[in-house]
Amino acid sequence: MAHPAEGRDRLPSPRSEPGREGLAALLRSPGRALIGLDYDGTLSPIVSDPMAARPHPRAVAALRRLAPLTGTLAVITGRPAGEAVALGGLDQVPGLIVLGQYGRQRWEAGTLTAPPAPPGVDAARRELPAVLAAAGAPDGTWTEDKGDALAVHTRRTAQPEGALDQLRAPLAGLAARAGLELQPGRMVIELRPPGADKGVALRQLRAERGSLAVMYCGDDLGDKPAFEAVAELRADGIPGLAVCSGSAEVTGLAGLADLVLDGPAGIVSLLEALATAMNVAHGSP
Repeated sequence: MAHPAEGRDRLPSPRSEPGREGLAALLRSPGRALIGLDYDGTLSPIVSDPMAARPHPRAVAALRRLAPLTGTLAVITGRPAGEAVALGGLDQVPGLIVLGQYGRQRWEAGTLTAPPAPPGVDAARRELPAVLAAAGAPDGTWTEDKGDALAVHTRRTAQPEGALDQLRAPLAGLAARAGLELQPGRMVIELRPPGADKGVALRQLRAERGSLAVMYCGDDLGDKPAFEAVAELRADGIPGLAVCSGSAEVTGLAGLADLVLDGPAGIVSLLEALATAMNVAHGSP
């Protein structure tokens, strides 16, 4: 993994030529760039209690530095948008857009907009306890109700990966009956409405804002569509950079990234280095 914090103001070099071109485009026209970031595992370390997930100690300050330099700065998360804002103190970042529930919800300038949850979520909510009981969900399995989605966590069980495998098929059956999609993650399986993913959210936001370059940072399988969107945008002539917040839990995502950093600390150091480089490139102190 690259370690930009070996000098916080030193930008790491992407390993691919398209990634290097994407980084150069970000620095060339930061006012027309889009920087999108996941929350859990990217800005915040993964913790056993999602409601205790706080950003890396330098994350909000780094975002505040980037906000006036970047055309569009966004957090794109599977969490409810308002929850991410409250947990992360993201309302301290001027101009930040938070897209929650994989883009179904939007928080901007203190205003939250969200469609009603589809009826399948209520149906799954009612049936989920019986499904978990019938599947023999081990002690420590617990459910997080996100309003528009339901997440089943196994991190607190004695064998988290084994528990996840044990529950995958029963939860897939429930999702199919309720008309929901199954989204696996880091010791979690989420049942969520179809049609929304981080790739769709990223492409729509880029089109809305007319961004000329894109960077997306993520850590989990739910971020894979956003990485794919970066590749698709590059094929359409929009330079882009895909950055993985690396971990030992989700190694597959690293293979799709132009740059792999050492968890949230590495991501925050990258943001700090970008802010410094953008200032220097445009003659600011």
